[in-house]
Amino acid sequence: MKKVSTGIYDLIGVKGRASDDQPFVMECEGKDDSKYFRIFHWWSFYPASATELDVAMDRLRENLPKHGWKIVHYGPDSSRQRNVKMAADNDRQKVGVDIVKKPKNNPPKLSMYVVSGCYSVPEGQEVEKF
Repeated sequence: MKKVSTGIYDLIGVKGRASDDQPFVMECEGKDDSKYFRIFHWWSFYPASATELDVAMDRLRENLPKHGWKIVHYGPDSSRQRNVKMAADNDRQKVGVDIVKKPKNNPPKLSMYVVSGCYSVPEGQEVEKF
């Protein structure tokens, strides 16, 4: 998951910093949580200047499809701020990402929600939740 997030970070192409959040394991909804799991990685990107926030989002919208991602949604969310949200899936990597542009945050940021598909635990092993 960190590798996927790093790939997304590299596509942003503007100066800034990423939060230091770590991936974590959760159960797959509706499945036996001793046999199935998903990996989540929630992190944020803070551009060096607020004016670069739009550039960062535009670059992701342009570059994600060039790297195997399919954009499945792009537009304002239902929040009072009407933040722009983009959702994309990468079938080859079996991951999805929701990206929310939050220009009114202090500091402005892109919030990233990266999630894997549902995986089964290999025979004889257990889900290690962290």
